[in-house]
Amino acid sequence: MDWLMTAIKIGLATGLATTFDDNIYLTGFFSKVNRTFRPKHVVVGELLGFTTLVCISLIGFLIGLVISPNWIGLLGFLPILIGFNNLRLILLSRDDSSKDISANLRKNAKFHGFDSRRLSLWEVLQDRKTYQISAVTISNGGNNLGIYIPLFASSSLESLIVIILCCYALVLVWLFMSYNLTRQPGIAVVLSRYAGKLFPFVLMWLGLRIILDNESYKLFLPYS
Repeated sequence: MDWLMTAIKIGLATGLATTFDDNIYLTGFFSKVNRTFRPKHVVVGELLGFTTLVCISLIGFLIGLVISPNWIGLLGFLPILIGFNNLRLILLSRDDSSKDISANLRKNAKFHGFDSRRLSLWEVLQDRKTYQISAVTISNGGNNLGIYIPLFASSSLESLIVIILCCYALVLVWLFMSYNLTRQPGIAVVLSRYAGKLFPFVLMWLGLRIILDNESYKLFLPYS
């Protein structure tokens, strides 16, 4: 069962590194809840968008079936480069957008008391507001593809299933947390300001693991 624990650790690390920033815009969306824009729109829209990213990333798994693992492992440089770029942006950025989110939460807090009729899943799927959230999820997840594709390509089918389930579990955690953070905007500010600084290093660790697990470094060693 060692493979299972390894897959869970990789899945949780991947989910944290690639979906953590979702809670920032999800908190913003939940803060805009009113009579016609309900939490269900946010939940369904986020899950649809994330599922789209996963489906696109499964191309990586198919690539892994036909290409040597040594070469697949070279894709691990993508998460490393993304991690370095994110770290560079953090060091250069002086934008404190979390303050805007906090102000928006306080401004829209009055909407939490609104009662409205319950919407069926079919009604939510027919509402374009749901797909506006999906579009944000997909556009925000552009970097996710650079991480999921090499990771999926270097995973067995069993590990892939566990990793995807872990990622979905974390998306649900962010949805739950983001909804509750709309009632405590100060916590959202702290999370957006400090916690996100850890994840460039998680990305670099994931990329290095892909390279080492597939022994891609051997491609650069001289033949004996």
